[in-house]
Amino acid sequence: MTLRPLLDGALTVAAGRAGAPGGLRYTERQLYYELCRVLQPLHAGPRRIPYTLAPPVRYARFAAALAARREELPGLLPPAAPRPAGPRAAAAEEPDLYDYGLPRLLVCQSREITAMLIANDLHLEAACPILPADELPLDARLVGALERAGGAVVHVLHDASPSGLACFEQVRAAYGATAGPTGAGPTGAGPTGVRVRSMGLVPRHAGTLHLTSGRGPHGHRGPLPAGLRPEERAWLGSGRTIELAAVSPAKLLHTVIRQLRGGGTAGPRRTPLHRRVRTVRGSGFLSWPAG
Repeated sequence: MTLRPLLDGALTVAAGRAGAPGGLRYTERQLYYELCRVLQPLHAGPRRIPYTLAPPVRYARFAAALAARREELPGLLPPAAPRPAGPRAAAAEEPDLYDYGLPRLLVCQSREITAMLIANDLHLEAACPILPADELPLDARLVGALERAGGAVVHVLHDASPSGLACFEQVRAAYGATAGPTGAGPTGAGPTGVRVRSMGLVPRHAGTLHLTSGRGPHGHRGPLPAGLRPEERAWLGSGRTIELAAVSPAKLLHTVIRQLRGGGTAGPRRTPLHRRVRTVRGSGFLSWPAG
């Protein structure tokens, strides 16, 4: 017996779970990690016992099974468009966008996660623009809108990985945040008063959620946030990684909405999207430990 019939059946189940509740949109990598949970349901173990999981199926095998069935999965998003060349068109199309104070902004390490959040209308329901990190530096008028809000927060949504830490540092540097001592906490405020706050996975929270992990070519070699435990520092130093895509779509949406609402400015009390995903069990991630 080949693995193909097993994968086809598991893929159907995974697609249903990825889109729940209420027909959420999801990325290809989110579907892959949902398939891993279907094939290896060890993620449901007790949370008091932290561990991460190795993928039970290679991504190439998943991609081959998906290729013939992509059109059958209406919630699956197409691959994210590459970074556009030249200035963003939105600046010309919405000239009054920059005339008001902007209390919050979400910058995502992944273009795919950016597209997923927007496809599920999170930017509208949380009253928060969402941009991928590879489009930095931001338009000067957008920075001006953040400054006018007073105490505005730029949230950085990133993986638990060396590249995730580098993404946060890139955004903080772009906003001119004053660099603290080595190992300083994850929030910095630049001379304009705009705060930059990490909204990223933490190794110990990834263990609590029993997420599927990967391994990069090399580990983190730069300063690490204060508050990380020795085992977390060793985990990052070994090259192990956890993608945000490993978190279920509903859990990710629920936690991002919750973080944006509590990010120093009042967000929407209840929205259609929030009502759909608020029953998801609290995940307890999306913040590096403070120093």
